Amino acid sequence: MKQKMIYAFVAFLLIFNSYAQEEKAPKPMDWKDIPSWKSISTNSVNISPDGKWMAYAMLQVEGDGELIIKKTDDPSYKKTYKVGSSNFVSMAFSQDSKWIAFKEYPTEKEKKANLKAKKPLSEKVILLNLADDKKTEFDKVSNFSFNGEMSSHLALNLTKEGTNGDAKGSDLLLVKLSTGVKQNMGNVLEFSFNKSGTHLAYTVDAANQSGNGIYLMNVNNGTTQVLDSDAASYKSINWTEKGDAFALLKLVKDKKYKQDQGKLIGVKNLTSPQVTLYDPLKDSVNFAKAYTISPNRRPQWSEDLSELFYGIHPLVLAKKEDEKSSKKVNEDSVKKAEEEKLAKIMADTSIKSISDLQKAIAKADSTKSKPSSSNDDLTKPDMTIWHWQDARLQSRQQVLENQDKNYSFWAMYDIKSSKHTALQDSSMKELTLMPKEKYALGADLSAYELDINLDGQNYRDIYLVDLSTGDKKMLFEKFYLPSYSSFPRSSPDGTKMMYGFDGHYYIYDLAKGTKTNITESLPTTFVDVEDDHNVTKPLHGSLGWSHDSNYVLLRDGWDIWQVPLNPKEKAINLTKNGKSEKIRYQSRFVLDDEEKGYDWKKTQYFRTYGEKSKKSGIVKIDPSKSGLQAGVKTLIWEDANINRFSKAKSADVFYFTKENFNKPTEFFLTDSQISKQTQITENTPDAGKYLWSSGAKLIDYISDKGDSLQGALFLPANYQEGKKYPTIIYYYEKLSQTLHNYNAPGFSGTGWNPNIYTSNGYAVFIPDIVYTMDDPGMSAVWCVLPGVKEAIKSGVIDESRMGLHGHSWGGYQTSFLITQTDMFKAAAAGAPLTNMISMYDLIYWNSGGGNMSIFEASQGRFKGAPWENWESYQRNSPVYHVKNVKTPLLMLHNDKDGAVDFTQGIEYYNALRRLKKPVIMVQYQGENHGLSKLENRKDYSVRMMEFFDHHLKEKDAPDWIASGVDKLKLEEHLETRVFGNN
Repeated sequence: MKQKMIYAFVAFLLIFNSYAQEEKAPKPMDWKDIPSWKSISTNSVNISPDGKWMAYAMLQVEGDGELIIKKTDDPSYKKTYKVGSSNFVSMAFSQDSKWIAFKEYPTEKEKKANLKAKKPLSEKVILLNLADDKKTEFDKVSNFSFNGEMSSHLALNLTKEGTNGDAKGSDLLLVKLSTGVKQNMGNVLEFSFNKSGTHLAYTVDAANQSGNGIYLMNVNNGTTQVLDSDAASYKSINWTEKGDAFALLKLVKDKKYKQDQGKLIGVKNLTSPQVTLYDPLKDSVNFAKAYTISPNRRPQWSEDLSELFYGIHPLVLAKKEDEKSSKKVNEDSVKKAEEEKLAKIMADTSIKSISDLQKAIAKADSTKSKPSSSNDDLTKPDMTIWHWQDARLQSRQQVLENQDKNYSFWAMYDIKSSKHTALQDSSMKELTLMPKEKYALGADLSAYELDINLDGQNYRDIYLVDLSTGDKKMLFEKFYLPSYSSFPRSSPDGTKMMYGFDGHYYIYDLAKGTKTNITESLPTTFVDVEDDHNVTKPLHGSLGWSHDSNYVLLRDGWDIWQVPLNPKEKAINLTKNGKSEKIRYQSRFVLDDEEKGYDWKKTQYFRTYGEKSKKSGIVKIDPSKSGLQAGVKTLIWEDANINRFSKAKSADVFYFTKENFNKPTEFFLTDSQISKQTQITENTPDAGKYLWSSGAKLIDYISDKGDSLQGALFLPANYQEGKKYPTIIYYYEKLSQTLHNYNAPGFSGTGWNPNIYTSNGYAVFIPDIVYTMDDPGMSAVWCVLPGVKEAIKSGVIDESRMGLHGHSWGGYQTSFLITQTDMFKAAAAGAPLTNMISMYDLIYWNSGGGNMSIFEASQGRFKGAPWENWESYQRNSPVYHVKNVKTPLLMLHNDKDGAVDFTQGIEYYNALRRLKKPVIMVQYQGENHGLSKLENRKDYSVRMMEFFDHHLKEKDAPDWIASGVDKLKLEEHLETRVFGNN
């Protein structure tokens, strides 16, 4: 009997253990697992200035997140704090690295409970003493800031509560960190510390504008000065980079106009503040009467504190005066107006000559009034006039209406001469102040804007503005911009410009007025010869100027060249082996956020990428006596995606990121030589519960046009060699470089997530596509099909169970490919272009512009319009080959798609339906080019996988696939499919 009991007990243990192991075994990730998925928000990772602490946010897709704080010298140390539900966590270390402050947001539960009430939910700020982990909470905080380098105080602007008349300000709490003593300042609208943290500037906006003004506090002794106070609004505090001065705006209501009358305030000499107040209303000589200072541009000081720069814009009358009443001006009002005019002229300190006086009298004529319509009681039509000579389409004007209304022109106020100078007007709407503020660079496209919007070829007239006089001169007329890389770029000292022209880089000396071709003698080209768009000689982007303005770094697509401006020095190839070994030296890591150009006297670091191997890494280039020294030292070079090399602000503590397709982004601590790698983050804590891709293969193949291309083949989870798997082929131009990129589980706006598919037994293949002009559709055929055929040879792909998917331009490739082949058993196209002829003349509603420029000079890759190139447009339009389609198609197209017009989806759907081809189109109400609402992203992600599961895995078809869903039954259907993290 005992023996039987023992056997039974042992059997029970074996069964239990087997069951427990089965429970713990990783499983395929279901879409319903994603709402609770946690991962690091990589943009939140922050290292303290002394390099001793690192903080990052671990956030949930649908749920509450945590802030994790770790010691860099003790990876085992870990502190966790609740931060509520948010996509981003606001946090900051103090400059002395003794404190960290971060926001705690409402929880997911609180947000859902508030959906109907829609009341504003408050946020907290947590102040943490890193030495003893002492935590202090502050409720109802809108924003916060430590006081710069001093790190003695934390300022918290509290959320405004209740209605305090017309007051816009709220309480500002200033906390002394060493004692915890709090000081409250009421009705603060804006606040800002200078760089050193010795001074706090803040504006007050109180009820009835009582006490409104700009205030300056000396943080060391707590004294506060009122710099200006008036019945006005004060805004846009802007400190200089050094923190020795600041500027702001003063805005006074004027019932006559829709805008406030703007005034300019500049403050310098902080120990004994010197306040400059410029009021345009008191300047009848230099400031145009029809303008005022704009609130839409932050004012700023010049570096030498001799000028102030600000925006101006036209005034708009609040209400037009009645034409009849404007004519009945009695003698008393004329006399009064004349007296006011005289008083205004006598008070004008800018009048210094007879000429100035004559100008002032002319501009101060207040007796003239513009006639106005008396048709206020009539109803105006609501309409738009589209004219063939409009430089911008009416739809584009509508999109930019607010931007156009709020546009302001740069102006300058010279402190010494007390003179205002307008630096630009509508004839030159682009203006950039150059470093040191001696010159400004202007650009005007008005002569070319219509043609730019028609054929996409980009031109500008380029001007140089002398800021000492405001005079401008044209540098280049009809300057061609095949890409932004050609646009003039100032040197750090503001005396020179680098620009691209006709496939070369030039230097223009502003003082001498001379230009020099700096690349014509070099044994390479800086033209991006791989750019297959319809533009002429686009250049690779430069890596910028040296800090002393003596060198520039240029990329030829492979290597980095250091080009001197001194003709006695020679340009050198710093990296040497890029072109020969197919290594791309892509970018420079900027380790100092405040740098003004790279410092060639210090070691510089660059990211590398293997075009054929797909490896990536970091190299360093050391300094020499003049410029950087030729030759690189490889610090790390791996089969991984290596990126984001950075360092602590005040310590030689470095870090970088590493990820693979099936391994999440992790942060590693290291030194300047990357001689060690210490992982400090612990991403995706639940990853062990799920199955992941077994790895990736790189597939080399030749396109039908002879191009050497590659594709990334991601293996399914639990891959077994010799077994073939259902496969999704995904593409968007060239994507093989994503071989090592990690895709976090989530609900994308397109329904696609490769890691979810590989977890569920699919292989994923991503082939490259390069383009032949006038054949964007056929290019996909010439590239994708040979890639797929080569990938099939790997033995991974079941050629009888292949599906296609792409979105937008990739959706176009999908809708076209199924007209050219029946290799694929199913296809899903998101927001596809389907008729290149009709699409050409439609509008890109998100921008308001026409599609024609996109078709001729950008992604479309056509030469000319359809009526000039009919055969090419027709040959590459899916809808004209619709009779060839044999592949079941799932199409996503939303009614408010502002990129690919909804009618493109309707055209294709109706054509397929007319031929009784198997097609399903899903449309989400009010959604744009991609899905933005979480409930819609979840829904489509599930539907697309159900579609592929049915066709590629032979699973039973859900009702919506088998027979569709009638409108009257749709609500019930949707209710059964909702899921979340409840």
